[in-house]
Amino acid sequence: MTKRFSSLAASVAFAALLGGFAHASEADAARLGADLTPNGAEMAGNADGTIPAFDGGLKDLGDHTPGGGYTDAFASDAILFTIDASNAGQYDGKLTEGAKALLKAYPSFKMNVYPTRRSCGLPAKAAEWNKKNAVTGELVSNGNGVAGAFYAAPFPVPENGLEVLWNHLLRYRGYKIARDYYGAVVYPGRSPSRVRIQDEVIFRWSDPSRNDIAQLDNKSIFFLQQIVEPARQAGTALLVHETIDQVAMPRQVWTYNPGQRRVRRAPDVQYDNPSSSSEGLTTSDMLSMFNGAPDRYEWTLVGKSEKYIPYNAYKLASPETKIDQLATPYTLNPDVLRYELHRVWTVDGKLKPDTRHIYSRRTFHFDEDTWMIVGGELYDARGELWRVQEAHMINYYDQSICSEAATVAYDLQSKGYFVDALGNETKSIRWDVTTGEDRFNPNNLRQLGVR
Repeated sequence: MTKRFSSLAASVAFAALLGGFAHASEADAARLGADLTPNGAEMAGNADGTIPAFDGGLKDLGDHTPGGGYTDAFASDAILFTIDASNAGQYDGKLTEGAKALLKAYPSFKMNVYPTRRSCGLPAKAAEWNKKNAVTGELVSNGNGVAGAFYAAPFPVPENGLEVLWNHLLRYRGYKIARDYYGAVVYPGRSPSRVRIQDEVIFRWSDPSRNDIAQLDNKSIFFLQQIVEPARQAGTALLVHETIDQVAMPRQVWTYNPGQRRVRRAPDVQYDNPSSSSEGLTTSDMLSMFNGAPDRYEWTLVGKSEKYIPYNAYKLASPETKIDQLATPYTLNPDVLRYELHRVWTVDGKLKPDTRHIYSRRTFHFDEDTWMIVGGELYDARGELWRVQEAHMINYYDQSICSEAATVAYDLQSKGYFVDALGNETKSIRWDVTTGEDRFNPNNLRQLGVR
């Protein structure tokens, strides 16, 4: 691993001297499916066996019905040990800074650590595209756009922090999905404040009928969201056309307010614009941990290490787990959470001197098997840790897609938090969506209901 990062640092330095970014080689691409998984993770386990070798991931259990829950294939796993404030020092090297902060700030918080299950595989078509992308994918627009890649991770053998970040932004998440879920704002001393949301997404980046990024017209995602509850917000809608190179073409956003009966352009729904559904505990670019343009930060690849991270959150996602049981004061109920030891890439972003954002620094931890951001630390203008993010994922095994079953942002200053994407008490997520792209036309927004 030391040799890899020595080589990596040299290639990044060389690319910087040229004013561009280095490509992976044919030899690196050939490693996918050999010593690297099809998604670019290390195939082997770690030296002491606490991280197993990759065996393809969790296979379809064959029991899922559209809109229903997912069976916990690891329900019989016993807790190996528990990390809390009293023993956190013993595990210091394997804890993220965010986890350390939560353990220090909240005596009730603990991390139940379970056996590591590398459950996240990749569909064959995505694996095929990864092989192509590894050789042809490139950063453009000073790292703020991507070219030469399509469908799955644009840089499965990454060489710098921006490439790792783009892998999260454009990772394979299926083609079309529809979700019905709750978010909840939680503060000590008051009941969780819920918002129910329905949305539909077309990941145009992974359109099986297309075969080239040039066919996307610089638009990677169509996203339509409508608030269902509470009644005072019901009918409020948001439409987003997410662009790939957001410097060349900023994301296009429209909102519909049922009280005013008007569709408006909303260019401010990006970067650090407060999210209304979270009562300001999150910003627009915190959805799915991070989204949108990376251009306001200098991103540095810190390296890869072993960390205890949220994983295989089937208990959290179970219809039997009610939101009031999960959304406890200060943090999510730790008895419902599952942590495992996995390898993560860490990328640090520092705000550029000539730009503005409420976060002066953001540190993200990316699961090596999925490229998904699973943890994050967000710092205020004074450089102090302000908010901590976690993504609790499951394998939607009928699709061979690992994605969030919940994301949470903890505010260490206000002691509140916002948990999002909870499908426990709803129809959850559906993949059998036939909606066409014409549905995502702003001219139709006034008439649209997400369902």
